[in-house]
Amino acid sequence: QVQLVESGGGLAQAGGSLRLSCAASGRTVSNSVMGWFRQAPGKAREFVASITSSGGYYANSVKGRFTISRDSAKNTVYLEMKSLKPEDTAVYYCASAARGGSYDYWGQGTQVTVSS
Repeated sequence: QVQLVESGGGLAQAGGSLRLSCAASGRTVSNSVMGWFRQAPGKAREFVASITSSGGYYANSVKGRFTISRDSAKNTVYLEMKSLKPEDTAVYYCASAARGGSYDYWGQGTQVTVSS
């Protein structure tokens, strides 16, 4: 049984920063692929970032601004978001995938709103 609990969403001004957290249970994040996705109103869910044993991977729209990391001791994955833009406004979802598999567990989502 896998559960993902997100926190850290909120309101930020353009150019500001937020740090999202995803606490996992039932699956070890160091042995899994962990990812962040987002969905804006009226748009499809899109990939933001993921972390594997090879490191972090990012969508072009966030590359250089967002950083994904994990803390094995806390079994938690983070998304540091800097230089935020209004177009970053979306519901952000944490997701987990077993090695060699697709994302099979998702968090409830946390709202990120960036004002201009």
